[in-house]
Amino acid sequence: MSENKDILVAQKAIDREVEALEIMKKELDENFSKVLDLILKSKGRVIVTGMGKSGHIGRKIAATLASTGTPSFFVHPGEASHGDLGMLTNDDVVLAISNGGESRELSDILMYCKRYNIPLIAMTKNAESTLGKAGDYLLKLPNDGEACPLGLAPTSSTTATLVYGDVLAIALMERKGFTSTDYKQRHPGGKLGAILCKVSDLMHKGDEMPIIDEDCIMQDALLTMSAKMLGCVGVVNKKGELIGIITDGDLRRWMSPKLIEEKVSKVMTKNPKTIRPDVLASEAVYVMNNTGRGITNLFVVEDQKPIGLIHIHDCLRAGVN
Repeated sequence: MSENKDILVAQKAIDREVEALEIMKKELDENFSKVLDLILKSKGRVIVTGMGKSGHIGRKIAATLASTGTPSFFVHPGEASHGDLGMLTNDDVVLAISNGGESRELSDILMYCKRYNIPLIAMTKNAESTLGKAGDYLLKLPNDGEACPLGLAPTSSTTATLVYGDVLAIALMERKGFTSTDYKQRHPGGKLGAILCKVSDLMHKGDEMPIIDEDCIMQDALLTMSAKMLGCVGVVNKKGELIGIITDGDLRRWMSPKLIEEKVSKVMTKNPKTIRPDVLASEAVYVMNNTGRGITNLFVVEDQKPIGLIHIHDCLRAGVN
């Protein structure tokens, strides 16, 4: 019985928060586009500020903006009053968050923005509040109460604030044409960095590539394979186009006393699997794992000419799987 009651309480809370988001969705107006215009024209950063729960959400909004191509950081209003106002410049835009719009701790930042003509975006549910009136632009939060049974703890309001920050970041990404490559540059580490890693980021290139001409003999191929230590050698024609590959497996299949005297064109596997430099490294792993008996190397080509070589171990070391 108590479990059913718990689930009903949870569902009711979720419904209240969804309701707040639906209201916010309907109340979106031209101010939203104007805020996007303002941020895109700005030569500085988006400075996010807020007190209490609004501050916690503000930190996340600043982090999301920064990671998606909009320079941004959070300034605590209390610290701002003790020197951190110096972080603000005339090129910046300030996004001040307060659900009710009457956070006393924001007063110094609001006055500073007015004194130095720094554009101020107010995010609040109360357009007639101190913050609402001070803002050059208003991003209105839904005035629909809280999901908390007491109607006091910030719940629906903080969810709406968080979503508004996400919406801003997404719309700015769309406006800028922000790509997965741009995203990777800001997330080089961890699992995200591995997921977004491209073949061109991991491939061996230049003198590291094991390449020989089609007129060479197997002695040359063996020497090149031993020197490059990548378990294969690529064979190119007079135009520099990749026409074959010789792997450790090919050596075992052709093993004989006269192997070193054979032409590489006789021993090589023709039309080997290749990959483009601009695809994700995870695709290279998929190709290697799902090609016949499985392979450990892929030559990277452009216009049929090899520009690199990627090995399965390069991918695994980078966390790509």
